Amino acid sequence: MLKAADALTDAGYRVRLVSVSQTPWMTVTDAAISARRHWTPFVVDYSQATAPALRRKTGVRFKLMQTLATAIGSSSVPMGVAIRAYGRAHDELVDAATAEPADLVYGGSTGALAAVVESARKLGVPYAVDFEDFHSGEAIGEGSELQNALAERVERYVIPGAAFITAASPMIAETYADQHGISPLVIHNTFSIASAQVAERRDGRLHLYWFSQTLGPRRGLEEVIRAAGVARIEIELHLRARPIPEYLDSLQRLQAAVAPQLKIVNHQPATPDDMVALAQPYDAGLACEEPEPLNRQLCLTNKIFTYLAAGIPMFLSRTLAQACLERSLGGAAFGYDCGDVEGLASAMRRLSEDAALRECARAAARRAAEQRWHWEHADDRGALLRAVAGATA
Repeated sequence: MLKAADALTDAGYRVRLVSVSQTPWMTVTDAAISARRHWTPFVVDYSQATAPALRRKTGVRFKLMQTLATAIGSSSVPMGVAIRAYGRAHDELVDAATAEPADLVYGGSTGALAAVVESARKLGVPYAVDFEDFHSGEAIGEGSELQNALAERVERYVIPGAAFITAASPMIAETYADQHGISPLVIHNTFSIASAQVAERRDGRLHLYWFSQTLGPRRGLEEVIRAAGVARIEIELHLRARPIPEYLDSLQRLQAAVAPQLKIVNHQPATPDDMVALAQPYDAGLACEEPEPLNRQLCLTNKIFTYLAAGIPMFLSRTLAQACLERSLGGAAFGYDCGDVEGLASAMRRLSEDAALRECARAAARRAAEQRWHWEHADDRGALLRAVAGATA
């Protein structure tokens, strides 16, 4: 949505970007991003530190609606209850989106899908939705059955009236097509290419990089640590995310037990504007997705396209979507089967020990970004602009 807002503003549209903030660091980052933009921001802040009253209000409503959805059943509960059991800040997002006139409402993410529809109907304008993930196959663990069932209910609510629908990967689009008989427009989460920069190794270690908003379980990092132990080479694993403390402790215990030559370095989250440049100094990025839940098999994460825009290769777990993409990346991707620690360790050793391979892999990543995987490509940014123009004609 950030890239969409930028692209539409650059194309001459007047854009209001409505978003939510749940934690203080998000509020600071949002402010830094907005200060450099020409679109108008509106942040629904319900973090405990800065908006405790709204956090309590949305929390009570959310819990009540989820209790009703559980008791009555996600398929039987009134639509208004299902929507608010799925999106905690639904009402606040609608109020923000309808505070001023608009010609089109476009949005996505878990909590905003139904808000897009209701906002457009109140304004009397078309709407479009973005499925950045396969939402009804996104949750895993405790409460996931209800969450996925509510997601499917909301999907069926938002799809029929949409002027257009976008999806963030071909397999997400194909799955929605199979289930709902639609043809989503695939717009990858690509990024603008950074200026060329060759990283000089400061030591003999292999420097690996992974980032997200939160450092937590089910992201394949345990497999990376075990592979580092099997590889028996000096490695620095840099993790940029706000950690769940007990989870980071568990990674460090695992490292001490199985990978004594591995050093783990934790970095705080950074603004999206800086993520491509921050990836450039490393030998390779990690796109180590696990095969569950279903969404992880179908999605192509922003990590992949960040690494390519930065001009660095990646270690890529072969989920369904990532294995398909791997074939188009050539030497920029070192694929390994999910669970194949030995295979990942072998790839790590090869990249660490072969300077020519590292140079070729960086060149392949750069070439892949320049030829196809950049935001300005006609099939990504261009496709979005054409869809918006058609919807507002």
